[in-house]
Amino acid sequence: MVDLVIVGSIALDNIKTPFGYVENVPGGSATHASIAASFFARPGIVGVVGEDFNHFDVFHSKNISIEGLKVVKGKTFRWSGYYEYDMNQAHTLETQLNVFENFKPELPDSYKNARYVFLANIDPELQLSVLEQMKNPLVVIDTMNYWIENRREQLLDVIKKSNILLLNDAEARELFNTTNLISAGKKILKLGLDAVVIKKGEHGVLLFTDNEMFLLPGYPLENVRDPTGAGDSFAGAFTGYLSKNSLNEEYIRKAVVYGSSVASFNMEDFSFNNLKKIKLQDIELRYNEFKNIIRF
Repeated sequence: MVDLVIVGSIALDNIKTPFGYVENVPGGSATHASIAASFFARPGIVGVVGEDFNHFDVFHSKNISIEGLKVVKGKTFRWSGYYEYDMNQAHTLETQLNVFENFKPELPDSYKNARYVFLANIDPELQLSVLEQMKNPLVVIDTMNYWIENRREQLLDVIKKSNILLLNDAEARELFNTTNLISAGKKILKLGLDAVVIKKGEHGVLLFTDNEMFLLPGYPLENVRDPTGAGDSFAGAFTGYLSKNSLNEEYIRKAVVYGSSVASFNMEDFSFNNLKKIKLQDIELRYNEFKNIIRF
């Protein structure tokens, strides 16, 4: 039995930053999120890969169920990109959808009763299809500007069926056509959500719940090598922590701090190399450092 279901892309990436270059490293939203979640809970991943994917050992080592992972004929989704010294901005060189182009999420029976589901950044119609296969889960959803611009009504339908929405600052402004993040957060909450998390990259996270607002700064990293997957690592750790606790203000705030802690570790090396090395004790230490940073 899995504690949460994670649905999204599984990829092979080529990444260049001012601090190095890697080829054919595992990536994708579901990959980063499931590894991050595994520190707190047992995730079950739903996705598709081609015959060229040979990184299953990482999932096994983190006790991630791959019962919902399909291997089909063809090549795995591939992304190539680079970062300059502004590490908040990824520049895409090439995207090859490959087998991901025809991805239709199909959940095994063992996933359908999971308490939580994280719907990573995929077509809202696919996100809805996942919810139709599950039995009343608590829903955390991510999105991007493409779906806001091209699938707005379908996206709003999914958001209204969700408990928590994660999005970045530009997406929050675009969703409700406002320059003000406070206004955007309050308008999104009115769709019926329990919480809205607005990610601001190196500048931290804004959390909105009912009449409360929580601002967490970004962790002051000295060594940022690759920010790819940081947002998905945040989402995975955030959802993984909540899946073992209550959906209330206290635990949502703690989930934000744990998510930010894991995301900061993710950025200190390429792919998820650093997440393979660290232990829960390391995350707890960084969590406590956050407490000291915001104490006054």
